[in-house]
Amino acid sequence: MSNIVIVFDFDKTIIDCDSDEWVTDQLGFTDFFNDFLPTMPLNSLMEIMMMEFHSHGKTIEDIEKVLHRIPINQRIISAIKSAHALGCDLRIVSDSNTFFIDTFLKHLGISECFSEINTNPGYVNEEGRLRILPYHDFNKASHGCPLCPPNMCKGLIIDRIQSWISERNNNKRFIYLGDGAGDYCPSLGLKDRDFMMPRKNFPAWDLICKDPSLVKAEIHGWSDGEELEQVLMNLINNIMIEENAQLISSNCKLQSLSIPVAIDF
Repeated sequence: MSNIVIVFDFDKTIIDCDSDEWVTDQLGFTDFFNDFLPTMPLNSLMEIMMMEFHSHGKTIEDIEKVLHRIPINQRIISAIKSAHALGCDLRIVSDSNTFFIDTFLKHLGISECFSEINTNPGYVNEEGRLRILPYHDFNKASHGCPLCPPNMCKGLIIDRIQSWISERNNNKRFIYLGDGAGDYCPSLGLKDRDFMMPRKNFPAWDLICKDPSLVKAEIHGWSDGEELEQVLMNLINNIMIEENAQLISSNCKLQSLSIPVAIDF
């Protein structure tokens, strides 16, 4: 097991589209979606969209078939499998939902690559309708972050993951990959030994570029699946080389201390 934790966003990072928009468009409800989008948080709108799908006879199987067709660059799948094989701890932090993400990852056969998925709850109720709920129940209390949508602050999620991991191994280093405005907040919580990989010319990239000094982590941009794989694997390899060099140096020092010294009388 390596000392590397890799956190992926899902929409427009692992996949090459927004899953909410993809499902809505593919099922023929684009106009309804666009009419209501300016009036409420996206997470709340998706719960309404699920009601609309159900009332028009769209089944869970219909939604699953659409999810199976989501576009993804094969090089991203390769990067995920390679990072997992090298012992990295892969996690997802996404403003999508558990049903969409689980369905897609299982279809590709890469669910086992991820140790944790943090996203909005999504489940099928007794009526056979998909329910989409907020990660943070903002009807009860606000998460208090002005940078993030009311249903999810990714920064708070990263804080929790960092705290949990640091109690067990303080040498872990984070690599965070994301594209959206919601990925800016967690970038501010990364440490100087960590790495931020924003997608170039997307909202997270634009926000970081306004004042890169606010992000303590090293910033490495990427444009597409090919560049994502190249940058990510280079970072992983460099971290592992550095860790191996430190381990060898430490072992050499210990061995030199244990060598008996001959004393002449």
